[in-house]
Amino acid sequence: MRQQEEMPHLISCSLLLLVLLAPTNCSASARAAAGVSSISSAAAAAAANTTSSSKNKPQAAALIVFGDSIVDPGNNNGINTIVKADFPPYGDDFLNHRPTGRFCNGRIPTDFIASRLGLKDLLPPYLSPQPLDKPDLITGVSFASGGTGFDPLTPKLASVISLPDQLAMFREYLGKVRAAAGDAKAAEILSRGVFAICAGSDDVANTYFTMRARSNYDYASYARLLVQHASSFVEDLIHAGARRVAFIGIPPIGCVPSQRTMSGGLERGCSQGHNEVAVAYNAGMVRELAALRKKYPGTLLVFMDIYGFLYDMMMHPRSYGFTQATKGCCGTGLLEVSVLCNGVTSAVCDDVGDYLFWDSYHPTEKAYKILADFVYDNYVKLII
Repeated sequence: MRQQEEMPHLISCSLLLLVLLAPTNCSASARAAAGVSSISSAAAAAAANTTSSSKNKPQAAALIVFGDSIVDPGNNNGINTIVKADFPPYGDDFLNHRPTGRFCNGRIPTDFIASRLGLKDLLPPYLSPQPLDKPDLITGVSFASGGTGFDPLTPKLASVISLPDQLAMFREYLGKVRAAAGDAKAAEILSRGVFAICAGSDDVANTYFTMRARSNYDYASYARLLVQHASSFVEDLIHAGARRVAFIGIPPIGCVPSQRTMSGGLERGCSQGHNEVAVAYNAGMVRELAALRKKYPGTLLVFMDIYGFLYDMMMHPRSYGFTQATKGCCGTGLLEVSVLCNGVTSAVCDDVGDYLFWDSYHPTEKAYKILADFVYDNYVKLII
């Protein structure tokens, strides 16, 4: 089915919706500022690595995830928010073509990571409508909520689950594990589980740039605000018992299709301001995590830098098997996301395999698989 022609009323609605949702990727000057070298040589290896290791012996006790729509497998389905993806065409390439609440046409990064850890093929949402059975419960869940962020204003603006509330749900989860499998299993999850944190994009793209809700902050001071809250969350997670923490940095979100459309001018270039904040934030988190390692020597803290890799995917899509990296597969590909990417008003592209992005914010399953392999091969091994 061909993509639909762009409609003025759709774009105006999209602009209103963008304050509620979550981005992902790119920029040349920002990459230079971050000192990221070219990684084209990693492209072929990452793209070629397609073997699932879900049948291997588990390499971690569990995978526990906090964050936003990049890692939300459906927690937003049952809460009162417009930030949802539990309807077609989301899930178009998922099992039985079923929408689950994942902001993608198929699986998301944490599904692939859980599989490569040998835990299970799909990481479920903690707020699953069906009670999780014991094996699923004890091998890990995601507490992530699409549209959230480290800035306390971000989840309020989007009416989604804040990171402190996600941490409260984790404590509740531990109680369920103890009831189902005993104290020893809960202790094993805390000591040998992988705890992943992925957030910050909504803070930058929505709260700061679209809503202008922090207009009294310049780029550097807003990045420092995010670092302060993110660092506090990591420390709170350590206090809750986590000992292996993977912290994912903000990608160069100025090149997400929606940000190109809104802030990239007539040529839809990358928004340099978005990327400058991302670079400053990432550098700040590297320093903060180094300080936390000294403060908590018994804890493994790994900063997962995805900025350069996603930049390379965006700038050299053909190296990764893509032909389209500036528009999403859903609708016009310029602004549609969440409720505006739907089976009634939004056609999908002819070949999703050509597209880096599924909607105007979120990558396709194919792109996520390549990213997950890069993260696993370069960072996860440092924490298991």
